[in-house]
Amino acid sequence: MAEEKYVIGIDFGTLSARGVLVKVRDGAIVSSEVKEYPHGVMDKRLPDGTELGPDWALQHPQDYLDCISEIFPTLMKDAGVTAENIIGVGSDFTTCSILPTKADGTPLCFLPQYRETPHAYAKLWKHHAAQREANELNRIAAERGENFLSNYGGKISSEWMIPKIWQILNEAPEIFNAAERIMECGDWVVFQLTGEEKRSSCQMGYKAIWQKETGYPPNDFFRALDPRLEHVADEKLSRTAYPLGTRAGTITKNSAKWTGLNPGTPVAVSCGDAHAAVPGAGITRPDVMLMVIGTSGCDMMVSRQRCRIPGICGICEDGILPGYFGYEAGQSCIGDHFQWFVENMVSTEYRAAAKEKNMSVYRYFDDLATQIRPGESGLLALDWWNGNRSVLVNADLTGLILGMTLRTKPEEIYKALAEAVAFGKRKIIDTFQANGAGISELYATGGISEKSPFVMQTLADVIGKTIKVSAVDNATCMGAAVMGAVAAGVEKGGYGGIPDAASAMSGGVRAVYVPNAGSHVIYERLYQEYCTLHDYFGIRNNVMERLKKMESAET
Repeated sequence: MAEEKYVIGIDFGTLSARGVLVKVRDGAIVSSEVKEYPHGVMDKRLPDGTELGPDWALQHPQDYLDCISEIFPTLMKDAGVTAENIIGVGSDFTTCSILPTKADGTPLCFLPQYRETPHAYAKLWKHHAAQREANELNRIAAERGENFLSNYGGKISSEWMIPKIWQILNEAPEIFNAAERIMECGDWVVFQLTGEEKRSSCQMGYKAIWQKETGYPPNDFFRALDPRLEHVADEKLSRTAYPLGTRAGTITKNSAKWTGLNPGTPVAVSCGDAHAAVPGAGITRPDVMLMVIGTSGCDMMVSRQRCRIPGICGICEDGILPGYFGYEAGQSCIGDHFQWFVENMVSTEYRAAAKEKNMSVYRYFDDLATQIRPGESGLLALDWWNGNRSVLVNADLTGLILGMTLRTKPEEIYKALAEAVAFGKRKIIDTFQANGAGISELYATGGISEKSPFVMQTLADVIGKTIKVSAVDNATCMGAAVMGAVAAGVEKGGYGGIPDAASAMSGGVRAVYVPNAGSHVIYERLYQEYCTLHDYFGIRNNVMERLKKMESAET
């Protein structure tokens, strides 16, 4: 009998990295490991104490390497698997998270002269301090009639590559000039493993204004932004994109020392985290939307047709599955605002009650909120605690709760936040369908889909569609493992393409949430009120943006 073959998939999330060791033949997870980033998310100050401004979110790239060097050996040790039986490695990463480096991949923040310079560090996806640059980019692109805007819902987000690069240029030109490369962090990790700079078409297509048919916008567009940006695509980025599943290279002698893998082990090009979750959940057919529900939310779908959908994050041919147009939309704040609630709005009495029932605070509030009928609290919220990704594409929008009185209870606020998430998701789905992108099924994955039946039932009741939760534990990790099996290729015991690998290694349903007809009727009325607030504060009145400018002392 042939020896069992394995692949490693590693998912670099917002707060931690998670790795899985997976059997190639059936996707069985034989070991898993999580490591939190030692520096976490730096949103207040650098390690040396240098203060950061509002809306900053940085990370230390050494954390990514430290996670690999701990996770890979632990996976093998726990499963009793040797490096000889590992045929491939795949990875996914939050996007758009960028890092300025030298040509050999050395991050500028590793250099003594730049350790106290914030712009030398990795900018995490939720770094929203480039909103001014995003606004100006969108204005100039619209005035010039740039066609690329229609591929990104009509606006480029402050989370994306070019606004973040422009912010570096505006605020720290010495970092821009010193950066011989500016890379997605996922591509950088692959570079460290293989010694090869191979940029993923997924991350380029969704985050760097690159398209398979046309490449980047013309140089004169970048010159219109700032003459110093005219040649940014050639001087800092790359015009060569590699499709998902491509072998970027192999583990080098050097990276073998700190990963525990054998030199020559194939490594796949990087993938966006939510994009990896689609094959990771076993979805290989069109018109099935996967909702990745975690710290933030991403909504992914492939289709045979290209539709121009306002307010989405992007459309990219072959960006998720080969042969299809891949769509991405999402919400900037889901788990984050539940965490905000638990950390800031829960009294000692409620915490004691949760402890007495041997429950987490989250689970306790789930139970309390389940007992509140839709509409009973009189509350309505906007889910913009971290800005709006889709469909308004504005990081300067902020959260709102309407209807509070002296009788309002914490559990009612908690329920209103869950309903706001569902209303925001409904807005995205309605926008897809109104613009020609039909959705035949809804699937979900991510921590909240696995841990909170309350939130999932609320989503089903508001949207009015049945939601199937993927049976795969951590679909992003599994998607990364799928990419590793494809990079290995048939000759090494892997697969010849993503659909074959996904069909063999993943799939299944953990839970099904069916809309409650009575709740849906009430939520239809509340959703109309949500849309009124959404359009008023998101489009017609910029009071939120004015308040944010006052907070930033930019009056």
